[in-house]
Amino acid sequence: MLSRSAIIAGILLVMSSSPVFADGGLITKPSKYTVQETIEKFEAAIKSKSAGGWVIFSRIDHAAAAKDAGLEMRPRTVIIFGNPKAGTPLMTKSATLAIDLPMKALVWQDEQNKVWLTYNSSEYGAKQIYPRHGLAVPDDAAKALEKFLADASDQSTQ
Repeated sequence: MLSRSAIIAGILLVMSSSPVFADGGLITKPSKYTVQETIEKFEAAIKSKSAGGWVIFSRIDHAAAAKDAGLEMRPRTVIIFGNPKAGTPLMTKSATLAIDLPMKALVWQDEQNKVWLTYNSSEYGAKQIYPRHGLAVPDDAAKALEKFLADASDQSTQ
């Protein structure tokens, strides 16, 4: 019979080698890179699709803000990105969508110094975010976005 620690180790191994689906529509993937490398690779993956309208809008470095306030925090950087060609027509239909767009990805480091990338799944957007603004997302569009996000996140973490 397997020990409790062997079972837990097995579960953690499976979790660390595949996406982790958490409550609330978040997808979290382990990165084999540092925080800075993961950020740079994610931004490069987004920028590589600039012909399709994808852009990086900004970064928010929560750890730097904490340091400026005299506090300590492990690395937590939010990358704000999106596609104005796709988002603008939707925002003109519903101004409140701008509270949820552009999209965001979080690159963070845990207490064991493991680096992670977290973002909202396109299914969450299609079933939660857009409907709360009175908008619908066609299934094919949600699937295309999920492939885009999976590819970009894989390029930056694997």
